[in-house]
Amino acid sequence: GLERRGILSAVKNSEQVYIVVSQTGTILSRILKLITHAEYNHVSLALNRDLELMYSFGRLNPYFPFWGGFVVESPNFGTFKRFFNTKVVVLALDIDDERYGRIKSHIEKMLTSPKSYRYNYLGLCLAAFKIAHRGHNAFYCSEFVRDVLQKVDVEGIDSFEDIIKPVDFLSLPGTDCIYQGKLTEYPLMVKGE
Repeated sequence: GLERRGILSAVKNSEQVYIVVSQTGTILSRILKLITHAEYNHVSLALNRDLELMYSFGRLNPYFPFWGGFVVESPNFGTFKRFFNTKVVVLALDIDDERYGRIKSHIEKMLTSPKSYRYNYLGLCLAAFKIAHRGHNAFYCSEFVRDVLQKVDVEGIDSFEDIIKPVDFLSLPGTDCIYQGKLTEYPLMVKGE
């Protein structure tokens, strides 16, 4: 069920970012589920409640799992469209306008030079053996979301282990779980509000 993960701030001029924790059912996500025993194995960041555009590190091509990098995701194209039974938990995080602007600027900068960023394959493989490895401008999905939130000093983000998993975001203080279910049914929930 839906649970409140913290008290929403009463900050004047606040915005929200959305952390989308997901399980697509791809072969890679099923392998990760076997290794991690976690219900969800991917995480994305969205700047708008409609989740039309989400940002993460993942497949550059929905049909080829071993070619990854910085990606723009959507229920309407790519991996999420191909794997339409994707299950998600959507967390809303209140932040002030200044932090929201910094996140937006950082993502816009990444969008102008996506080839400057690489998928952290080595870090993901070593994480299975409890070994942390970070490369320059190299991330897997949960490292990327943590990095963005660290850049704006989100409270509680530094409390996670060096090896961060998508499910860790489910316990991030100050988040509000606004949806849990199929990604394809999320738009109906948003329109129904």
